[in-house]
Amino acid sequence: MSESPSPEHLRPAGVDDTTIEALGKLSEALECVEEARGLLYTFHRRSGEADFLLGDAVDLLREAGQDALADRIDRQLVGQNVLEGRWTFQIVEEYDDTYYSLFKEFDQLARDELVGGRRHLFEAELKEARRTHGAPHHSAAPADESP
Repeated sequence: MSESPSPEHLRPAGVDDTTIEALGKLSEALECVEEARGLLYTFHRRSGEADFLLGDAVDLLREAGQDALADRIDRQLVGQNVLEGRWTFQIVEEYDDTYYSLFKEFDQLARDELVGGRRHLFEAELKEARRTHGAPHHSAAPADESP
């Protein structure tokens, strides 16, 4: 059982509490963006699935002899853009190429400039404050990560 955090989870000398707190907030914000990105991919997949199901409905309408309605739905809705000029994959690409990538760049830049690239220092210090030192299942790090 390791009683000391891994070196990559130790605060570099001279870094103040407010900096660690700010990096923790930045990490928390990035986690929200990651979750939003996941929901955007869910939107992408569900919209695509809906379009294929719509195609199945059109086929069944034709099979039921409802050709006029099937033709209208097929022509006007199947394969339609979900936003002007965009299918969902294009929305995902634009999000990734603009907002998401810039957010990740600034997160990395802040960590590189302020704490030598170390991640989750706020959480690592929170863990140290909350765990019961010496108790089973409360070690600072896995045994193979001992400093």
